[in-house]
Amino acid sequence: MQVVEQLKQTSPERFLEIYNALENKGFGPLDGEVAKAMKFRPQAIRKLPMAQRARRAQSILISDANAELTYELFGSYLMKTQKPLITDFLDETGVSHEDGMLEGDGDNEPDVAKLDAALKKLDATYKPDDVTLYLSICVEQWSQIPELETAWRTRIS
Repeated sequence: MQVVEQLKQTSPERFLEIYNALENKGFGPLDGEVAKAMKFRPQAIRKLPMAQRARRAQSILISDANAELTYELFGSYLMKTQKPLITDFLDETGVSHEDGMLEGDGDNEPDVAKLDAALKKLDATYKPDDVTLYLSICVEQWSQIPELETAWRTRIS
């Protein structure tokens, strides 16, 4: 549930940035859930400002502690806006992938000996907020690697 912890630490402005990046034809990525919570018809939700919808979506995710949906939201944002960050992390840590999509079975995991150098390189190239966001996803993906969680927790504290 590290992605939910990451979500709780995400400012409303940052969440709005993520939400806006995933907008499609005037709809935010969680507008269906927002409309249901507000008892709106799905089409009517578009009349509300995106910032209001994003605040409500973040609130819903936090109150439900919905790790799966949060993971998908963060992952979609990163794949859409920061795919090179993902592929660079995977390349730098020795994870087999095809354009950011993991290959193979459970043995395909980051080499922890390469983790610190990989994060330094990513921080020099990308926004540290995005690197930290991706790291929260990695902690969920590879929960058996405590070094990932340690690196992520160091960054969010």
